[in-house]
Amino acid sequence: MSSTALGLRAPRRLTSRRSGRIAVRVVLYLVVLGIFVVPLWSMVSTAVSGGAPQLGQVFLWPHGLSGFNFSTAWRFGMGRGLLNSVVVELIGLTLQITVSAFAAYALARKRFRGASLVLLAILATMMMPEEIIAIPLYLVLGKISLLDNFGGLALPLVGWALPIYVLTGFMKRIPVELEEAARVDGAGDLRIFFRVILPLSLPALGTCAVFGFLMIWDQYLLPLLVAQSPKMNTLTLIVTSLQASQEQGEGVRLAAAVVLMVPSVLVYLGLQRLFERGLLSGSLKG
Repeated sequence: MSSTALGLRAPRRLTSRRSGRIAVRVVLYLVVLGIFVVPLWSMVSTAVSGGAPQLGQVFLWPHGLSGFNFSTAWRFGMGRGLLNSVVVELIGLTLQITVSAFAAYALARKRFRGASLVLLAILATMMMPEEIIAIPLYLVLGKISLLDNFGGLALPLVGWALPIYVLTGFMKRIPVELEEAARVDGAGDLRIFFRVILPLSLPALGTCAVFGFLMIWDQYLLPLLVAQSPKMNTLTLIVTSLQASQEQGEGVRLAAAVVLMVPSVLVYLGLQRLFERGLLSGSLKG
């Protein structure tokens, strides 16, 4: 590569080696496009299509635009399921982030005996499949009258180890001098937590919010255990019942899947900057 008198770089020649790298890159892009984009595109195209696909068939291009599939899925109970999922999401995610932030602050900034054992015990819960605790959880929720209500759908989701672990690691890297300076000014623990620790932990909170939203939104086993009547069915249960129904066509099933997918995409796009900052800060400051 040569430079001109003005210091500008001249265009590189297309050598065989460089053209080979470009070809490999194009092939990789096409593979990624085929794996991720094409299935999503075919799902949306079939959902908005006016034509009726056969069993197991999808359209790569809509056969006329129509909202029939969405209206049919809505009459099947998706409206009530969507409302229930939103309520459970708001309650569960709010409590999950709040409890995780307080627990992480205690584990990261307070010195007490057994702190490492407590964190280890919390992390150990991530190694246990939820199917193992399904029956004990069902019995406990029945004993305290939390079946077939929003309390039973949301409260078991509050104690999740991942946000506690992420926030604990992030808060440990916040300089202690900031907390000491706040204490000199007369600030207590709660004021330090809300005025110093939480604002600096926004990237980690954004990351935990994205993961927490997806975890709660995609819950299937817990609603299956708790929901005893159709009025408490969440969106995942409605979509699953549509997938198992032989009366509904592929267009209706994929329309329900699109409705289930859209909120996750919107939340990720809305919190994308905080999510990426949280991941980068975790990788650069470790």
